[in-house]
Amino acid sequence: MENPSFTLLLVCALCMSSVVQCKYNCPEKYDPHDMQERYQRWVARHGRKYKSKNEWALRFGIYKSNSQFIDCVNSQNLSFKLTDNEFADMTNDEFRAMYLGYQSIRSPCEINSKGFAYDKYHNLPKSIDWRKKGAVAPIKNQGQCGSCWAFSAVAAIEGINQIKTGNLTSLSEQELIDCDTDSIDQGCNGGHMVQAYEFIIKNGGITTEKDYPYTGRDDTCKRTQAKNHAVTISGYKRLPTNNETALQIAVSQQPVSVAIDAAGLEFQFYFGGVFTGDCGNELNHGVAIVGYGEVLNKK
Repeated sequence: MENPSFTLLLVCALCMSSVVQCKYNCPEKYDPHDMQERYQRWVARHGRKYKSKNEWALRFGIYKSNSQFIDCVNSQNLSFKLTDNEFADMTNDEFRAMYLGYQSIRSPCEINSKGFAYDKYHNLPKSIDWRKKGAVAPIKNQGQCGSCWAFSAVAAIEGINQIKTGNLTSLSEQELIDCDTDSIDQGCNGGHMVQAYEFIIKNGGITTEKDYPYTGRDDTCKRTQAKNHAVTISGYKRLPTNNETALQIAVSQQPVSVAIDAAGLEFQFYFGGVFTGDCGNELNHGVAIVGYGEVLNKK
């Protein structure tokens, strides 16, 4: 049986329009003992093990600063909340270097792609959630590997495959990390969704996560594991930059691969709600948009 082949949609540049340039001003009212106990609970919760007392002290100082920022933002009655997640003992520079692996390339969307004819679509639904429609796989974790580009590309392919066939199949990011290395895509050192699509087209498809499981590190390409192609794509189409109407139309059709600026502290510690935090214009993180709608009168 021939594998299904689809066309993907891609946003080559997106900076969220709901931007709030916030300068938070909160007094430091912390009991040192309480903060240390809070840190010890966090260390236990996340299983942190430090090599020395000096490293413990260094990470505690970073955690304290981050926690103060988190508490300050959460006190502002904004539409989103932050939390001391697994990144709370990392500086923002460390977070960027380790997790933001999107590599910008010159005019990436002009490579073998055509524009998305969004003007032919009318009567859009007010909201859509592809998770509820079964087109989104359970949340995956890229770990300490700058492979966001692979996860973004795979999420869009998984989505359109389910929409067209009714089957939700978890596909292999690790195949892209190990085997797609002849272009700008460099495994855990970053890459670009366009080049991932190019690889999948030339490769004749992509295999499943089950056949080629994720390890979160660079390795040699395992041709035997990668030879069983579960899904193929015939191409991809670009969306106009910073056009929310086109993006909404595209997402009404399928999950869409996008690049965003995720370098801010608010994004590093994001927990939930409608994000209106600080947003720059340096694209550095690949993600997938899986729906839209209104929450608390915010689109």
